[in-house]
Amino acid sequence: MRLVVGLGNAGPEYEWTPHNMGFLAVDALAERAKIRVTRPEARALVGRGQLAGHDVVLAKPQTMMNLSGIAVRMLVERYECDTAETIVLIDEVDLPWGMLRIRERGRNSAHNGLKSVIASLGTDQFIRVRMGVQPDRIWGDRRDYVLCTMRADERRIAREEAVEAAGAVELILTEGVATAMVRFNRKASPGEEATE
Repeated sequence: MRLVVGLGNAGPEYEWTPHNMGFLAVDALAERAKIRVTRPEARALVGRGQLAGHDVVLAKPQTMMNLSGIAVRMLVERYECDTAETIVLIDEVDLPWGMLRIRERGRNSAHNGLKSVIASLGTDQFIRVRMGVQPDRIWGDRRDYVLCTMRADERRIAREEAVEAAGAVELILTEGVATAMVRFNRKASPGEEATE
């Protein structure tokens, strides 16, 4: 069983905020695989089914972002998932809109949801797919930015990026994370390098 978790904040007021890219990507995966991610379980909404020939659990934690790790740990334990094969989908303010980055591990992150997952699991050895949401102007506080409602043009890009992230997850499942990294990771231009 493979666990795929998209991080975000529950509630309609957060639906179209940059911090909810993980939820959008899980929704794109659920649509592809015809999996309903609606069952409340382990402080998350979950759905089970087949994706790219694998038994998967898709999940959207219903905690606030900075407590996401609680739900992830509970799901890993409940479904006896291999932590190293767990896939976490998150937003990344240090990557431009539309850019993806896949990594197998890493602790150096300013993302509170990712910090919570690492702390709760006691390891950074899990796959993460990071989706770029970099602002086009300077913001005083990143928290304000990731919780602001997306503009119409950003929503269009967000939908496309979520579909691309879903494709990355499918490739990870079918051909492995190394192949997915080669296909989806590309070098950032100067000033675009992510912190993780």
